[in-house]
Amino acid sequence: MLFNSFDFAFFLLVCLAVYYGLQLGAHCRAQNRVLLLASYVFYGAWDWRFLSLIAASTGVDYCVALALGRSDDPRRRRLLLGASLLTNLGILGFFKYANFFAENLQVLGASLGIELSRPLLEIVLPVGISFYTFQTLSYTIDVYRRRLEPTRDFFDFALFVAFFPQLVAGPIERAARLLPQIASPRRVDWQGFNSGSWLIFWGLFKKVVIADNLATLVDAVFNPASSPTSLELLLGIYAFAFQIYCDFSGYTDIARGVARLMGFDLMLNFRLPYFATSPADFWRRWHISLSTWLRDYLYVSLGGNRRGNRLRNRNLMITMLLGGLWHGAAWPFVLWGAFHGLLLVLHRLLQPWLEQVRPASVLGQGAWWVLRVLATFHLVCFGWLLFRSESLAQLATHLAILAGPVEAGFALSWLLPLAALMLPLLLVQIAQARSGNLEVPLGWSLPVRVATYAALFFIFVTLGEDGGQPFVYFQF
Repeated sequence: MLFNSFDFAFFLLVCLAVYYGLQLGAHCRAQNRVLLLASYVFYGAWDWRFLSLIAASTGVDYCVALALGRSDDPRRRRLLLGASLLTNLGILGFFKYANFFAENLQVLGASLGIELSRPLLEIVLPVGISFYTFQTLSYTIDVYRRRLEPTRDFFDFALFVAFFPQLVAGPIERAARLLPQIASPRRVDWQGFNSGSWLIFWGLFKKVVIADNLATLVDAVFNPASSPTSLELLLGIYAFAFQIYCDFSGYTDIARGVARLMGFDLMLNFRLPYFATSPADFWRRWHISLSTWLRDYLYVSLGGNRRGNRLRNRNLMITMLLGGLWHGAAWPFVLWGAFHGLLLVLHRLLQPWLEQVRPASVLGQGAWWVLRVLATFHLVCFGWLLFRSESLAQLATHLAILAGPVEAGFALSWLLPLAALMLPLLLVQIAQARSGNLEVPLGWSLPVRVATYAALFFIFVTLGEDGGQPFVYFQF
């Protein structure tokens, strides 16, 4: 059930009608039960069989957390945490990585002269499994670290795992943040309804108008059968940079907006990432819920930066490699993670030198800021080339094209459509960056807001891509 579909619009209207019609109890139990049922219906609409996987993760982690809360024995606590990790990562590993590792083991055997046969498993990847697996794991790890008391209300915990606005593509919430909202009475005021509606509208605009229209160009460039010129490939990379941003941040905006209509506040997942001034700054702005999860539960567990620069750099590389693999069972994702790990390591190594040289004093603060933003953006775009490549062979071909002579092809005819799609996004984002307020349109005067909404709605109707294209991150 896609957010950008009439099925979801009908589902949401029914859900909100029932939700608003219920009286607020002391612990909002009636509303929570309705939301839990709605969440299971929402996920079951993809494939009802996958509900068993959410149920398994929910049941195991609920019981593990309660047992952790009652135990002071370090060995028993480690075993309990191991049971949660084994269950959740085992399910994730089987559905997401079984064929990948089997295929690469077969290739490795062939390179050593060993012929290995493997069964071809037709495994369907459950939508959103990477997101809700990390979400429920964060709960048991926090209870294990004694940063969180386990909840005794099974249905509240089940809703935390399966809350439908952010179930299939995040943001990846923490129990310490979302569970108290689930357990407390909630009221939707006009400000919450207004901001939620804006987030939904703006998210749909980014997805349906910008991302889905850019997808046509991107798919043509990255089609394995295509032979793009250097300029076509370059524009295809830029187009993908904005496609994936508008697609994923659009989903997050809709998720946060829907949650606000019900009195919930989901965490911010994107903070103008293409205004980042360094690789580290980019990851403080892009997919924030994942980057902070990797930092808190993987990087810190490996030792973080507590054991010197060499081990810190190793921990950064491991974290980003596994972050790349989290996105998909393919070598381009692993390379993408390694590339970003390398950028983070190099940025840390260069920081002391930059502080001594102080380029801003020579160029001026404004020019130095622009230069850093442009440099970071183009480094990120090179990463998107790795990310979007269908295979290592296609990546090698594309790198050869970029290194060759400049050829235009049809690229010049793409410039005007690209600029037309980008203009509304850039105007709003410049206003957001200048004001420091991501919901700056809500503060505009009524005539300006009406004109903005009318213009965006007109573009939505005339340029919106029909067909309800799936969100890019559903495949992860």
